[in-house]
Amino acid sequence: MREDLISFLWKFQYFNKTALKTVDLDILSILSVGQENMNAGPDFFNAQISINNQKWAGNVELHVKASDWYVHGHEQDPNYENVILHVVWENDVPIYRKDNTLIATLELKNIAIRRIVNGYEKLISPNSNWISCEREINKIDDFTMSNWLERLYIERLEQKSVLISKLLIESNHDWEAVLFKLLLKNFGLKVNGEAFFQLSNGVKFSVIRKEQDKLHRLEALLFGMAGLLENEIQHPHVQFLFREFNYLKSKYKLIPQPNSIQFFRLRPNNFPTIRLAQMAGLYYQHKSLFSRLIEADNIMYIYSLLDVETDKFWDTHYTFKATSKPRKKRLSRAFKDLLLINTIVPIKFMYQQYIGRPNNELIMGLMNEISSEKNSIITQFSKLHILSNSASMSQGLLQLKTAYCNQQSCLRCAIGKKLLTDID
Repeated sequence: MREDLISFLWKFQYFNKTALKTVDLDILSILSVGQENMNAGPDFFNAQISINNQKWAGNVELHVKASDWYVHGHEQDPNYENVILHVVWENDVPIYRKDNTLIATLELKNIAIRRIVNGYEKLISPNSNWISCEREINKIDDFTMSNWLERLYIERLEQKSVLISKLLIESNHDWEAVLFKLLLKNFGLKVNGEAFFQLSNGVKFSVIRKEQDKLHRLEALLFGMAGLLENEIQHPHVQFLFREFNYLKSKYKLIPQPNSIQFFRLRPNNFPTIRLAQMAGLYYQHKSLFSRLIEADNIMYIYSLLDVETDKFWDTHYTFKATSKPRKKRLSRAFKDLLLINTIVPIKFMYQQYIGRPNNELIMGLMNEISSEKNSIITQFSKLHILSNSASMSQGLLQLKTAYCNQQSCLRCAIGKKLLTDID
């Protein structure tokens, strides 16, 4: 038995309320279960009950065993002095307030709806399933599934907004600077994302603004701060960038970051040199990128903003040292989609909340036009016949697996609730 089931049973009244009585055989009526508390303190606030026709208003605390009250030290916590009802699975000891008055207790063990309890225990029983409901999830109707995944995607955006909020505070609410940091992080992908993010911390965006009209200056800043410029490389372009960075380093008193950039096991198109060159090209081409992206309501226009031209040097190079066959180093459609999913759409979502004009319809519209992500989680869901056809759905599925399935939080999940309450 787990406390989340006790909360579920109480919140939705999944127990026999006929001739309901406390453990002391007092007549109990539940007028309002109260408001669920997700923070510290009693589990439900502002409940209303009647005991022997005497109305009570206050808080409700839930436990598996009544003795958990003392295990958790509630008898010493003033936040629990206004508890009017103790709801437990098993009443093993009486519970008293500080003034020695007995707290009314409702025991659920013998009155809970067995179908709900048995279904829940079956869901969370130890097994080798990838997710608890993998044998039943295909019973969920499309309407419930699509609505839940949309809500999960918005929840995922809200979580991503935490980092954006932090960066806004640090930058004195400079949205362009925050966009630059997040884009640079995502240009590094998983392998170099953190190193690129640290690079962005080493150079103020005001410096990027001042040097934005010269592509070679942007390249020199990014490559130099990343520790990728070496004086020993004799190519004229590399020597030129090396001298430019030394000038910029002195001018702006820059401190290069320790070189933690990785090339190992990356495809050439994802080499950090190529991604930094593309980042430089993006900011050379667009002086007010944040404003353009915020105003954009068309996916094809956003794709066009991300059509990056790099310096000609990179047409024949993937690194500073070796030459390669001529090829333009443009952002692929798949990489643009990653930038949209992980940076552009989240910052648009956050900005809409910031100005008090949320537009989830626009957000969902953009995400529905982006192809579904491909990873092990999405593949595994497809084996359960849950097919992802857009980025909004794949993001929702990722949130479902990581925030709900992995924690066996079936009672917070619309799928779990549906399986427990609607399907025999």
